[in-house]
Amino acid sequence: MNVMNSFSLEGKIALITGASYGIGFAMAKAYAAAGATIVFNDRNQEAVDKGLAAYKEENIKAYGYVCDVTDEAGVEKMIAQIEDEVGVIDILVNNAGIIKRIPMIEMTAEEFRQVIDVDLNGPFIMAKAVIPSMIKKGSGKIINICSMMSELGRETVSAYAAAKGGLKMLTRNIASEYGEYNIQCNGIGPGYIATPQTAPLREEGHPFNSFIIAKTPAARWGTPEDLMGPAVFLASNASDFVNGHVLYVDGGILAYIGKQPK
Repeated sequence: MNVMNSFSLEGKIALITGASYGIGFAMAKAYAAAGATIVFNDRNQEAVDKGLAAYKEENIKAYGYVCDVTDEAGVEKMIAQIEDEVGVIDILVNNAGIIKRIPMIEMTAEEFRQVIDVDLNGPFIMAKAVIPSMIKKGSGKIINICSMMSELGRETVSAYAAAKGGLKMLTRNIASEYGEYNIQCNGIGPGYIATPQTAPLREEGHPFNSFIIAKTPAARWGTPEDLMGPAVFLASNASDFVNGHVLYVDGGILAYIGKQPK
């Protein structure tokens, strides 16, 4: 057996939610390079069109759909449409997510619910929609984008941490419930990644930039490219006996207690 062949995604169909840009887009590029057909969704036509243009620039043929991951009926309709127009989904990446940085006592229950709805209910709805066809096919990969907040608390992110902690446990439960059907469900927990959204925080001299560099054994921010290899591994046959885990791609933050005083 050629071990490198087990990392191939040739002939596979990968659906990455919210992959018009950012981390999801980087993962989709890696999947395309490994041979997969790319499908993505976003909440409105404008975002989907921007995504399609970005994939075209990379010479990647992608299929884009307008769908809100929190709309159960809409998701079921989209999955049926994808199966009809592209094929049965082999790989689902639950990438779509939001964060609201608000101190807990200032956050309304409605704001809390919005984050839980997108970041936890969304992955549940998406996974539930693709699992029946994966069972019929006898294989499938589900990858949930978790977070260091699946393990750690931090100021102003109570809803996000609650959702991502729940997503870690949903990952384990999907693995437990559907592993016998050759379906593997794992998570990726990105560390602090350099994206357009984090650009203001990464300016030289910004206290948050200094904080991240000091807290990361790798002494740098991650890049979307740092997530490509782990994403391909968890989507490929190379990870067929890996189930219910979260792979943290964080430069060592979770392993690190901090530098000793000199």
